[in-house]
Amino acid sequence: MKKLFLALMLFSSGALAKGTLDGKVFTVESTEKGKAGAEKDDLDFTKGKLHSKGCDQYGFDAGAYKTEGNKFEADTASAKEGKIHWSGTVVGDHIEGSYVWTKAGQKPIEYSFKGALKK
Repeated sequence: MKKLFLALMLFSSGALAKGTLDGKVFTVESTEKGKAGAEKDDLDFTKGKLHSKGCDQYGFDAGAYKTEGNKFEADTASAKEGKIHWSGTVVGDHIEGSYVWTKAGQKPIEYSFKGALKK
């Protein structure tokens, strides 16, 4: 009975349960803080991991994501290019958020992104 109640609460609140983003790909535009212009990217959520196709050229691997309500967080890493911490919100078919790229020897670079479910 408790499990049924919890499931109903999660469903009725619109919360993203673990893995609910799996199988979704969002096409986004990313903008570096303080700069003009945007770059297109696909954020792919598969098997509990977030993969940014735009970061492939820098050697970033997919990283585990976690959700709470309609928010998510993930960390991805590259052996040569450092780490990226992602955070965002998914509402219906829309996604938006930010990420911070940190690499030894340079200041962190902040980006924002927004987009929609790829169809």
